[in-house]
This record gives sequence, C-alpha cells and structure tokens, in this order.
Amino acid sequence: MLHGIRYFLIAGMLCAPGFAALAQDFPSKPVRIVVPSVPGGGTDILARRAAAWLDPVINQRVLVENRPGAGGAIGMLSVVRSAPDGYTLAMTNIGETSIQPHLMRDFPYDPLKDLQPVATISSVPLLVNVNAKVPANTLTELIALAKREPGKLNFGSAGNGTTLHLAAELFMQMSGTQMMHVPYKGQAPALVDLVTGQLQVVITGLTGVKTSLEKGTLRALAVTQSTRLRAAPNIPSADEAGLPGYEFVTWFGLVASRGTPPPIVSYLNRKINAMLEDPAVQQALVECGMDPLKHSPESFSILIKSDYDKYAKVIRAANIKPE
Repeated sequence: MLHGIRYFLIAGMLCAPGFAALAQDFPSKPVRIVVPSVPGGGTDILARRAAAWLDPVINQRVLVENRPGAGGAIGMLSVVRSAPDGYTLAMTNIGETSIQPHLMRDFPYDPLKDLQPVATISSVPLLVNVNAKVPANTLTELIALAKREPGKLNFGSAGNGTTLHLAAELFMQMSGTQMMHVPYKGQAPALVDLVTGQLQVVITGLTGVKTSLEKGTLRALAVTQSTRLRAAPNIPSADEAGLPGYEFVTWFGLVASRGTPPPIVSYLNRKINAMLEDPAVQQALVECGMDPLKHSPESFSILIKSDYDKYAKVIRAANIKPE
C-alpha cells in the first residue's frame, strides 16, 4: 500500500515539471485555427482577423484551416481528435457547442466533455428587425400586433434550428406571441425578402442589416440583450424596449481538445485576453457589430454549459426535432 502511494507521489512530481516545460516551450511551431464552416462567412472572417492579431502576441504563425460540413460537426470533430497540445484550436460559437448537439441525431462529440474552452473573442447580440411597412415602431407595438393577429406575421431564418430561428422562437415564447416561420437556405435570401416585404420580421446581427437600416427600408426595434450595442447605441435593449429578460447573444471563442495541459490553456487565455485589450482590435470588433468578450477558461466553460441547457429548453418548447 505504502509502495503504491509512494509511486503516485513520485509520478505526480514528475508530471508537474513536464507540464511546466510544455508551457515554457509553447508555442514552438505554428498554431492552427480550424474553422468549421466555409470561407467567407462570419466565423471565417473573424478567425482570420484573430489569427493576424494573435501572430505578434505569441511570436508564432497562426494559420486558419476551413473544414466545413454537417453543421460544423466535421471541423469540430477534427479538433476533438487532435493531439491535446494547444497547437490545434477551433473557432466556434453557440451553434457547434450549444445548439447543434440537440438537433442532430447521433451527434459525434460531446461539447461538454470533449472540448477544452480556451478563450472567448466576442459577443454578438442580435437585432429584432422589421420591414419598414410593418405598423410597429417599437417592440411593444410589434408584440401587440402579433398578439392581435396570431400567425399572420412571418419571420424568416437561415434554416431550421439556426440561431436566427431559435432567437425568434425564444422571442415568441417570452412574449406570448405566434408568428409563422419561413426557413431559408442561409441568411442572405431571408434578408432580401425582409427588405422587399415578403417577410415582416428577421432577428439577426447588425452586419447583415446595417445598410438597410441606414436607408430606412428596415427598422431595428431592439437589441437582444439587456444592454445596448456599442456599434448601434441608438437601438434600445430588450429590457428598455418592453421585453425584460429577453437575451439571445451569440459569441465566438477558441476551444482545444480535452486534455490540453492547463499551463498551455492558461497561456493562450492570457495572450488572447491581452490581444483584446488592443484599442484597434476592439474598434474592429465594434465595427462588425460585435463587443469584445473576455472570459477565463473556467467561466467560458460555465457559459457553454449555461447556453447548452438554455437552448435545449427552447428547442423542446418549440418542438424542433433532431434531423
């Protein structure tokens, strides 16, 4: 018995310096960020910007690799199966960690067990947008209109189970309203039909609707969080607009495979948070309709679990079935 205890004590003493050496040498080669979606999308653009920002901070090249497919599962699974050494990260969001696991049968990884949260980059609240001809100038007026005519208003999304869809489902659940869901193959065609009046409502981020808001063809009635968006301070928060507690905030962050040594995770977290202190980085994020978001690995893990549980309830309440 004593021999066994002595063995584990010695093993622990040997492992601790090993972890320290790993952190001291890291990174000694390029770091790869896997994007689980196609080039040119929001995740890809942010990953490439983050790679450029992070390069000089860690004194090593940061490369981006696109691995799309299966709602992000293919790219994320490649990270789950990668060596837990900090050299392979994934740029992820609530879709791959908190929504898709509830919508896909036989989901190939467990985001709560197989991923190691490293650091968040940005938060992205959405806007409740209506066509300019909709007779509602405020969120309370939109809710009243939807209650007077249940099912008459149409809302568009980028597809069944997407963030745009769930944001509207949560809105209806919290406001006690009913609107007709019209799913599209992506956000762009939904926004085209919103501008032309085929749709009355689309809940999406600022970037996609900014030009239409400036032209007056669309109106943004509220931000889907308790505070105003830095890039659009004239748009009221959901709390101010009449739906307290309505919050649907997407985020972007970097994760590694589970088992990545804590010193390496801590190192990356410190460097990424330092990167987010750069005023130029903050301004670039704000111009994209995002707010800089800093978390420790531990609080990032709590955020993922909280969203995982939250959107499971939204999906069940909306009776959205796995495909």
